Amino acid sequence: MSRRFVIDPNKPFFIFDTAGDWQATKLGEYLFDGRGDYIGFVRTEYYDVYTKYGEWIGNLFPDGRIVRKRSAKRPPLLHSSELPSVPPKTKVPGRAPLPPISGDLGYDKIDVLEWDPDIFKRVSDLAPDAGEDNA
Repeated sequence: MSRRFVIDPNKPFFIFDTAGDWQATKLGEYLFDGRGDYIGFVRTEYYDVYTKYGEWIGNLFPDGRIVRKRSAKRPPLLHSSELPSVPPKTKVPGRAPLPPISGDLGYDKIDVLEWDPDIFKRVSDLAPDAGEDNA
């Protein structure tokens, strides 16, 4: 999706939206919000980003944004057996560094956090309804 880059797993990686607002911090494979609450995780060498419920939302870009193609197919939710264990609440840095200057994405890509700022705050619409009866 973008040029290859490497994130040092031993250092925090800050995630911003296009406006430059700090949205999350990647520590290891986990994503935490500004209060230190677990909100998602990152997998694969392409830095696929998932919510804590297992919904794929995009890929990390080198400038700290979560980006996906506008026409990307939504894969199914990961099964609970595929989700990482929930980490304890973590102390994240008190503030983020200045965001890097972000370039234009073009029409075929979207900044997920600009397009849907509450993506980490709600249960996926791909999840089956609680108490759904198929009888």
